Amino acid sequence: MKISDKWLRSYLETDLATEELGVILTDLGLEIEGIDTYESVKGSLKGVVVGKVLTCEQHPNADKLKVTTVDVAGENPLHIVCGAPNVAAGQKVAVATIGTMIYLGNGESFKISKSKLRGEVSEGMLCAEDELGLGHSHAGIMVLPEDYEVGKTLSEYIPVETDKVYEIGLTPNRSDAMSHYGVARDLKAYLTLNKNQHIFHTFTSSEVATQGSHDFSVEVEDSQLVPRYLGAVIENITVAESPEWLQNRLKAIGLSPINNVVDITNYILHSYAQPLHAFDADKIKGHTVKVGTCTEGTPFTTLDGVERKLNGSEIIIKDVDNQPLCIAGVLGGATSGVSEGTTSIFLESAYFNPVAVRKAAKAHALNTDASFRFERGIDPSITKVALLEAVRMIQEIAGGQLVGEILETYPQQVEDFKVTLRYAKVQQILGIAILKEDIKTILTSLDIQITNESEEALDLIVPAYRADVTREIDVIEDILRVYGYNKVNSLEKISFTPVRLDPNDQDALESSWARTLQSNGFYEVMNNSLTSLKEEREDAVTLLNPLSKELSTMRQSLLEGLLANADYNIKRKNADIKFFELGKIYFKKEQYEERKQLAILVSGNNHSENWLQPKSTSDFFTLKGYVILLLQKLGLETEEKALEDSRFSDAIEILSEGKTIARLGIVSKALLKDADMSQPAYYAEIELETCQALRNKGNFKFVEIPKFNTLRRDLALLVDKSVQYSDLLHATKGSSAYLRKVQLFDVYEGKNLPEGKKSYAMSFELLNPEKTLEEKEINAIMNKLIKKYQKEFEAELRS
Repeated sequence: MKISDKWLRSYLETDLATEELGVILTDLGLEIEGIDTYESVKGSLKGVVVGKVLTCEQHPNADKLKVTTVDVAGENPLHIVCGAPNVAAGQKVAVATIGTMIYLGNGESFKISKSKLRGEVSEGMLCAEDELGLGHSHAGIMVLPEDYEVGKTLSEYIPVETDKVYEIGLTPNRSDAMSHYGVARDLKAYLTLNKNQHIFHTFTSSEVATQGSHDFSVEVEDSQLVPRYLGAVIENITVAESPEWLQNRLKAIGLSPINNVVDITNYILHSYAQPLHAFDADKIKGHTVKVGTCTEGTPFTTLDGVERKLNGSEIIIKDVDNQPLCIAGVLGGATSGVSEGTTSIFLESAYFNPVAVRKAAKAHALNTDASFRFERGIDPSITKVALLEAVRMIQEIAGGQLVGEILETYPQQVEDFKVTLRYAKVQQILGIAILKEDIKTILTSLDIQITNESEEALDLIVPAYRADVTREIDVIEDILRVYGYNKVNSLEKISFTPVRLDPNDQDALESSWARTLQSNGFYEVMNNSLTSLKEEREDAVTLLNPLSKELSTMRQSLLEGLLANADYNIKRKNADIKFFELGKIYFKKEQYEERKQLAILVSGNNHSENWLQPKSTSDFFTLKGYVILLLQKLGLETEEKALEDSRFSDAIEILSEGKTIARLGIVSKALLKDADMSQPAYYAEIELETCQALRNKGNFKFVEIPKFNTLRRDLALLVDKSVQYSDLLHATKGSSAYLRKVQLFDVYEGKNLPEGKKSYAMSFELLNPEKTLEEKEINAIMNKLIKKYQKEFEAELRS
């Protein structure tokens, strides 16, 4: 949110510098993210002086250029080459001297320097209106009035408005500070407590003269949606450009002036956080303003020229025939707004239900200055005061006249909040003692009324616009931010009670896995659980009131987020990806379901190239190695199966006790294309809850180092291509108590093998902890294995 320093000081007069106010605002919770400079004329005409053309002659080498000498009250006249058709001797002109920055309307800029143009020296530039930001004409140079004095800076005759602009990172709870007046009110509280000299100008009702009568009427269909609504009829207005001071106020905070009526409504909005809307009175059929809802599917073209279908829940401003004129609190209609031909207006000021406005704004993907304020809750007590101030300004600036009475519906006043504040509670929460007088000063300066006082407590009435201060704890927070967080000293000794975690709980498992991955060079990422849905899915969990279309659905996989992280890094020359995320996925079946997963993504090189070893490219088996490393911590018996999953081009799943505990594979080319990734990626997801439920918590025990050596034997088996290594491994289990480890160290398919066959080379480690195995015992074990492979897989031994 942008706040103009000059605008702010029109409500709060103080000698404190802009930078000092910035520090105070940050301390008050209105964090200043930056302070920029606004100039009504870019560059403030620095280096531009008044000159007089002494001579003007044709350039000897260019038909369209002139060579001039220009007096700027220096030691010698300047020689300047000019291409303007209207330059002539005797003129007073605007001269940009050497070193001056020229800012063009298209955003480009350049610096004036001494140069040669077609062989003639040029020591400056004679400027046109658009080159100085003083107009749009480029037909020729500016010819200045004769009474301008040669050598004077042009800014002495053409004032340039400058301002400092605060960029405030407004938090959603601070709806009271959505305006210049609200920010000034906060500053007033701080300055009052700290006894800094200042004058605060309280916003009160304007005196507005009225005449005649009108035939307009207002009908509010639902006072819950529209608690307060006011309208004023103003005639005989002249729609034109706003005065310069008003245009500068709006430009300083980034708004483009439109016309005097619309600019006044924007001025009131940013002054007091009360949105107004001006309708062309002659375009309201029947002079009846209805405020309610429309039938679902009703078409309505908004001010931005987009035809929208109403969903039936929006608050709509309608005419006598129920034709929509405006989405209340969000955006006006294309046909009912103020134009150059408007002579009478119906000016609206209202307090709309914040939830209804927010739903309408989100449903139509609209975010306007008005909806921003209505959604967060404006001040219902200022609705009429702001309207009267706007009427006064329209009468003064646009020549209008208020006609008849102001129409108002306010059946039930919006109540303020009643809160009891205990002094002891303030000290208990803050840990410091604040003087009672200081507490009362802070509260009253924040417009919080003290209705009753005792030695122990205060009874308070908090204004309705402070929607974030409804409880005692909220009041205490308000007291502290004005008193000053910096005044609370840190304790020298902090005591706390450590909580003993069960080493077998899921948090411990997650922590162990995270540390393992981090120690292997992985980085943890955390992505938003909200995403967009590319195609309709019955099992998708969608939000009823999404922030945007891009954040409308709960994610069903962690893969897309990790691919986006990878793409972001790859485009910044960090192509070696090792990421993991612990997060939930969501589904809607018979009931809503959510599961927590550990997701792993690898791509690029597994480790960087160095002098000890060459670089190694990650592949599926790199990923599988990390997954197995994690699953080994569970102490489970597992098996592998091929997996059909559209996210992968090739994939497997790992099961234990018939339940899937992990899926891993090569990310499909379609998904890589969607993520704008050109290098292969490998993804795995481990089901955390399933792993925790199956986890063998007693699998770690002390085992003595064997006294006897492990023996190894190798087999090369010729099998059908359809046989997987996992099938052989599964058949091996339980064949001997002395078989400790089976390892696949070679797979071969190609020439010298029968068609449809492949070769697996496997190693077998054998150990008897009681004695050294004899050769006949080893042979018996290996023969048993060979017979089992031959029987189950028709395997043949390769020599």
